[in-house]
Amino acid sequence: MTTIENDWLKVHIAKEGAEIRSVTHKKNAMDYMWSGDSEYWGRVAPVLFPIVGRLKDDQYKLNGQTYSLTQHGFLRDVTFEVNEQKEGYASFLFESDGQFKNIYPYEFTAIIHYTLNENSLSVKWEIINKNDEDMYFSIGAHPAFKLPLVEGEEVSDYMLHITPQENEKVMQYELKNALVHEKGAITDLSTIQLDDSLFVNDAVIYSHIRRIDLQSKKSEHGVEVSFDHFPFVGIWSKYDDKNHTMAPFVCIEPWYGIADMHNTTGDLKEKFGINRLAANETFQRDYTMTFK
Repeated sequence: MTTIENDWLKVHIAKEGAEIRSVTHKKNAMDYMWSGDSEYWGRVAPVLFPIVGRLKDDQYKLNGQTYSLTQHGFLRDVTFEVNEQKEGYASFLFESDGQFKNIYPYEFTAIIHYTLNENSLSVKWEIINKNDEDMYFSIGAHPAFKLPLVEGEEVSDYMLHITPQENEKVMQYELKNALVHEKGAITDLSTIQLDDSLFVNDAVIYSHIRRIDLQSKKSEHGVEVSFDHFPFVGIWSKYDDKNHTMAPFVCIEPWYGIADMHNTTGDLKEKFGINRLAANETFQRDYTMTFK
């Protein structure tokens, strides 16, 4: 486990998946991240790559070949090397080195940077295309924040305040059997009340959002997730069909990609939301979490 800290925050990051495991606020002694209790969901903040969500039949086609790839891809399960570490900063590196040729035929380098600035943690992805051709991929974040943040509060005490991107049409999507269906444009999106029924049909998905604030109605505590120019964001908690309750966490997930559309052709190059990176070029994007 690698630790970075400053005067405000202390962050533990595992080499497995370069995954954030905890964020502790030194000034209020609160830990904001989900515990990773496998009774509900055994992860905390995995990195999703080279797909986000699920493929139709867990397969895709590329250059005349068919490949099998399970939900959210494989990067969350590999072991990274600590690339660099200094006060308030660490980066983690993974080289594909032919390990995934049978399920993803591209070679790449992934570097994930974590930087502290007061009570904020910025996460930057760097994906390097090591092929002599275009590379197609998706990448996404999946951080889970525990609920309630404050002892004595309830999940229903929390709201999500949504800030859309300027001059962009916000679209809403829904998942049916893990595949994406378009619900239409949203013109009055501002606040979502968290309650058990919100995730009956899996994640809530929007396009063209730039910030989501998780905020308690009873205290000053919360988390702000900022992700300018990201095409999609998912909001998710695991729903218990038997007890009709959501798990004691909520995920705010900035994505550069999305699950397969229900009417997909299956061709990776034609996939809705896919990114195309030119030969030997580098893709860089970042998002920031602020802990209040």
